[in-house]
Amino acid sequence: MTALLYTLGVVAFVVSILVSIGLHELGHLTPAKLFGCKVSQYFIGFGPTVWSKRIGETEYGVKAVPLGGYVKIVGMLPPGADQELGDRLGNGESIETLPSGETAVRVRKSNTGMFTQLISDARAAEWELVQPEDVDRLFYRLPWWKKVVVMAGGPTVNVLIAFVLLLLVFSTYGVRSYEVDAGAPTVASVSQCVIPYADGDRACTSSDPESPAAEAGLEPGDTITSFNGTAITSWDQLRTLIRENSAGDAVIGYERDGKEYTGTTSTTVQARPTSDSDETLTQVGFLGVTPTTHLEVTTGGVLFTLGQMRVMAVDVAQALVTLPVKVWGVAEAIVGAEDRAADSPVSIVGGGRIAGEVSSETSVPVVDRLASLVTLVALFNFFIGLFNFIPLLPLDGGHIASALWEGLRRGLARLLKRPDPGYVDAARLLPVAYVVGSVILVMGLVLIVGDIVAPVQTS
Repeated sequence: MTALLYTLGVVAFVVSILVSIGLHELGHLTPAKLFGCKVSQYFIGFGPTVWSKRIGETEYGVKAVPLGGYVKIVGMLPPGADQELGDRLGNGESIETLPSGETAVRVRKSNTGMFTQLISDARAAEWELVQPEDVDRLFYRLPWWKKVVVMAGGPTVNVLIAFVLLLLVFSTYGVRSYEVDAGAPTVASVSQCVIPYADGDRACTSSDPESPAAEAGLEPGDTITSFNGTAITSWDQLRTLIRENSAGDAVIGYERDGKEYTGTTSTTVQARPTSDSDETLTQVGFLGVTPTTHLEVTTGGVLFTLGQMRVMAVDVAQALVTLPVKVWGVAEAIVGAEDRAADSPVSIVGGGRIAGEVSSETSVPVVDRLASLVTLVALFNFFIGLFNFIPLLPLDGGHIASALWEGLRRGLARLLKRPDPGYVDAARLLPVAYVVGSVILVMGLVLIVGDIVAPVQTS
């Protein structure tokens, strides 16, 4: 049963991501067709074609490697810097008759340097089969704002998918957290030994010293009423007193079964985070107890969801800044140099693994598992959407930035009554696109391998 649930979780996650990819590409396809562009291909996946069907002028299909998708919009690159199609013939380009009887515009290749050749080859491939009747339907000829709409359509769809899924979760299941019970803290558990913070959550060994809480005689169910003579009214107050008591004895008053008791110990000096939000280690007092908690459920609608996504967007932005470093950490985990960090990024393979583990955790209520799976798919979509808005080619954000720059410089030229500077030649940025694309590919492969040989531990 567990294996079946695991498999179902993986399949559900993978199918959800493939649907998201298809909708992302549909976000490009739909406005492109509405604006009159010629779209020759719409594919989910890369590599060999598994299935395809031509409807009108567009070929729709699925490829073997389900790690993305693409829409081929004809005329993404202009024929040359500040040149129109009609000006090009006789200046390096020609119209030729193909064996099929059709005519095509061909661009002669240049050999004036590696980058120039790279750009020339890309431009030639782009214009290989552009028909004369396609001239007014080429992407590069669109007004700048239409280019922005077409290129922003894909990642915007991912963000909208995330919003809809999170709205579903937040308005029904809610945001759940465990809050410390009000009043003097009641002990939920007692550490039997002192384990260095860097060692994480491990079992006690014979070499570990007894914890101050155990030494004072505290047990689960006890209510701590005083600390060094100070009456205790909340867990935050007690924690502050413990941390500040990094050198010296501690007299702890507590109540058990309606009777008052006193225990004496010496709070152990420990290198621990200064707070829940600051992981900087510093020497603080340590007792070794956790308080009783209760479940808090917060639900909300559209505004609540938008507020949560705003916080998530900040977290994603920070994750994107540190992504290369995090991926390097995954590479170290692959070769066994370091343990895989719990907050390291994961690929679709890691996401599937997490989905399988969540689905097969039979000790967790079904509604909790379902909410976790929906949230996982939402977070993947949110990350993919924001990642694609990065203003670098070959990402959608690179095309958006190029279109915005075109609109800005043309607008300034009109304002200053200067000649129209023409279309922005995105082909000149192809060397950057190839470098960025190569980096993304390498990072993706590292994460996939890491998710196989050194997966993130979810429990």
